[in-house]
Amino acid sequence: MRRSAVLLCVFLLCCVNRAFSLIPIPLPLNYTAGGVWPKPVKYISYNSFLVLRPASFNFKVERYDCDIIQEAIRRYYHLIFINANTNQQTSNDRHDGSSRREDTFIGYLDVLQINLMAPCEIFPSDFMDERYELLINANGYESNALIVAQSVWGVLRGLETFSQIVVPINGNRFAVRTTSIVDFPRFSHRGLLIDTSRHYLPVKTIIRVLDAMSYSKLNVLHWHIVDDQSFPYQSNTFPNLSDKGSYEQYLAIYSQVDVRRVIEHARLRGIRVIPEFDSPGHTLSWGKGIPNLLTQCSHSYPQPYGPIDPTNEYNYVILEKLFKEIHDVFPDKYLHLGGDEVEFGCWESNDNITDFMRTNRISSYPQLEAYYIYKLLNITNRLNAKAIVWQEVFDNNVPLRNDTIVQVWKGDYLNELEKVTHYGYPTLLSSCWYLDSLESGGDWERFYRCNPLAFPGTQTQKRLVLGGEVCMWGEVVDETNIQQRIWPRACAAAEVLWYGGTSPDAPERIEEHVCRLKKRGIPAQPPNGPAFCPYTVM
Repeated sequence: MRRSAVLLCVFLLCCVNRAFSLIPIPLPLNYTAGGVWPKPVKYISYNSFLVLRPASFNFKVERYDCDIIQEAIRRYYHLIFINANTNQQTSNDRHDGSSRREDTFIGYLDVLQINLMAPCEIFPSDFMDERYELLINANGYESNALIVAQSVWGVLRGLETFSQIVVPINGNRFAVRTTSIVDFPRFSHRGLLIDTSRHYLPVKTIIRVLDAMSYSKLNVLHWHIVDDQSFPYQSNTFPNLSDKGSYEQYLAIYSQVDVRRVIEHARLRGIRVIPEFDSPGHTLSWGKGIPNLLTQCSHSYPQPYGPIDPTNEYNYVILEKLFKEIHDVFPDKYLHLGGDEVEFGCWESNDNITDFMRTNRISSYPQLEAYYIYKLLNITNRLNAKAIVWQEVFDNNVPLRNDTIVQVWKGDYLNELEKVTHYGYPTLLSSCWYLDSLESGGDWERFYRCNPLAFPGTQTQKRLVLGGEVCMWGEVVDETNIQQRIWPRACAAAEVLWYGGTSPDAPERIEEHVCRLKKRGIPAQPPNGPAFCPYTVM
């Protein structure tokens, strides 16, 4: 009786094995199934696979737990199982882009164990640890999956990877290869700039941008929140700034509640939110709410007002109050102070400013800008905040603290990176990752040509390169097209900043990743021309 039962079990296991190994292969040749984006640093995938059943599968948290992990578990269960369209069959033998028909079913996977080795941090930061290990194996009838990380941010990156290597198969079932992954980012700062001044972006649009960022392991939202065109940030200290400077004081503003919602959504995904309040230029909208803040141009100048008046001492009192509020609202220790593209013509036309320069022995307008930025940096120092500035601030020889980050955005970026790091300043690169213009199919591939470490410098200098940012300026995008402009081109930059470059299977993996984004509600544009997404839900 016992021998018969054993033979029956062996017979049934063989039948199940054969049933899963003979799943048809409907995928296009330019499409992977279970390809990870960005590519992991160390990734081994085997021919055997396990099957996941939504009704039986669960996550088990060991050691430390917190709200970030619990919310992520709910989110990823939905992304893997509920949000999947299982009417389409996908092959279990092409999980990494290869075609291996010898794949074998070896069991069911019912638990993903999460081992967080240290207590959860509350907010992501510039020194957060995103390293994780992901192991999926089977020993006889014992199948297990494990994520191990030293920080909660590593757990989040591991869960994203796990969600990508699990693929639907026939029926309400899912498959995953036996896998070993050790992964960590090449650069700590992997950002995306969005501009909410040129076109106001609804909060729900920013929320979806954050979701898409997490799917490609980007970890900094650089929020260029105000500019010449509008001042949508609603300040409690200076409410007239948005009342008079926004496009519409009720519909096109970000209240304190809105800002907290964005920050919380980002926090739960391991994304920092760094606000930029660019000055002294790019501030025409500021002047609508605060009299005498801006420079009054002469009658011969084409426009009545120019940059912030750096000679008015009361302006620095206003700026200190404003930036104190900003620093209290945004938890990240960095503030982006801008400092780019200051138009000197208005300053030059103003007799009071000319007299001030003569009295204070300021011989040029770049030096006058340096005078202003130096006083602004003193304000942020008193607030115990750290600063990020555009490269013009460094180019104009403004004295900077050693921890001030210089963001490089102009054309000769390798030479600029060499100079910035030579003087010991940390730096970010954006020059070759601007998303304003579109090219034809394969546009994403040019973003791989940008290597932040390609400049001639010492290893000490190159360690000062913290990473980079993709920039989506707002002149030509609003809520109707911003996602299509960002994705998948920003995905290529994300892979450079995480993995370190491209790989031969990038076109196939990005084809799947775009389909994955669409399935998750992100309307990314096609990456490679004609194609078909096997399981896309919009």
